Amino acid sequence: MISLFMHALGAVILAATVGLAPAAFAAEPIRLAYVDPLSGTFAQQGDASLKMFSYVLSRLNARGGALGRTFELVPYDSKMQPAEALIALKSITDQNISFLMHCAGSNVAAALIDGVAKHNARNPNNRVLYLNCGALASDLTNDNCDFWHFRFVGNTGMRAASLVRALPKEITSVYLLDQDYLFGQTLHRETKEWLARLRPDVKVVGDEFIPLGKVKDFSSYAAKIKASEAQALITGNWGPDLNLLLKSTVEAGLDIKFYTYLAHVVGAVTAAGPTAENRLHSVMEFHPNVPEEGKNAEAEAFVAEWRKTHNFDLFQSNVVTMLDMLAAAITKAGGIDPYKVALALEDIRMNDLMGNENIMRKEDHQMVEPFYVARLVRNARYDTEKTGLGWQTQLRADARELMQPSTCKMKRPVQ
Repeated sequence: MISLFMHALGAVILAATVGLAPAAFAAEPIRLAYVDPLSGTFAQQGDASLKMFSYVLSRLNARGGALGRTFELVPYDSKMQPAEALIALKSITDQNISFLMHCAGSNVAAALIDGVAKHNARNPNNRVLYLNCGALASDLTNDNCDFWHFRFVGNTGMRAASLVRALPKEITSVYLLDQDYLFGQTLHRETKEWLARLRPDVKVVGDEFIPLGKVKDFSSYAAKIKASEAQALITGNWGPDLNLLLKSTVEAGLDIKFYTYLAHVVGAVTAAGPTAENRLHSVMEFHPNVPEEGKNAEAEAFVAEWRKTHNFDLFQSNVVTMLDMLAAAITKAGGIDPYKVALALEDIRMNDLMGNENIMRKEDHQMVEPFYVARLVRNARYDTEKTGLGWQTQLRADARELMQPSTCKMKRPVQ
């Protein structure tokens, strides 16, 4: 069920497109359902993603959308709960919306992959295509892959390979701390695998999981990390689980390096504060200072324009590529039939903001893209969250370096 708040939010987003030329509305809009946590513990991340989608879609609509049709965003609240996401899926199919976008929570993604597959098998005339922009567990495009699911972001294995490559030689002891659900469990395992493969000299002195979104006081975890004498903490925590962890480590006076997978997501840099300088690292697809580092004026103009109206970084730059790919696939398919659009998306290649080629693999519907491992520094061109600290690239992992084999055995439907 969509709350009155969700209806109102959808109306605000739609109203933002009213100023477009009348010709843009000659055809019925292409509706994109967006399912993410818009209330509850992880609402800050869902709200930020909603703002990013709205911004990117407004630019895409200004260019004409696809086939002369604009895109309309229809938000649903998952509350980070698989059951809530499946309720949203029922509403989406009842409204004959062809495309479902979702970013947060690999546990939610697993439920949606299964739910969409079952619905499409039973309802061949009312199919849905699931566009994943941030649920990262590798299993979702390996053993649990499905024809109706496309992931437009690098998975946990690609991220772990990037982070371990960025660990400096002087770091030989690490503490691993992750959330106890599909994403955290997968990332934990793959971080260990890449450490064993690339850095066998590194000793894991702490190995721990936390319950997802339940811990309010991380002081005991900070004490254990300090007692372990680890030189670095490696964590896949995100949202409040990362922000509160960083706050507790600051309060405990923990003098170690932080290698994270999602500290570039909204709120973490603020939580870490001034002590994060030269200590906090994150693995990301893009950050505001990449254009200046790569001398790319067009990408830098994009960053500058975003910052005029937003007080957080556009941390999911992959949504730009994702929506451009979708528009191109709809154009190639000649319509919005999910089956034809899915075929058009397979093996599609498109450049991201920096001109790097991104590839949507046909074999597993996993996008392959480069990653940046960056740290917070004082004198970056653009700071993050008005802290005076900004991201600076320490390592760039090329997409082809990260192209890992897949165990996907995809069953392809008959038209």
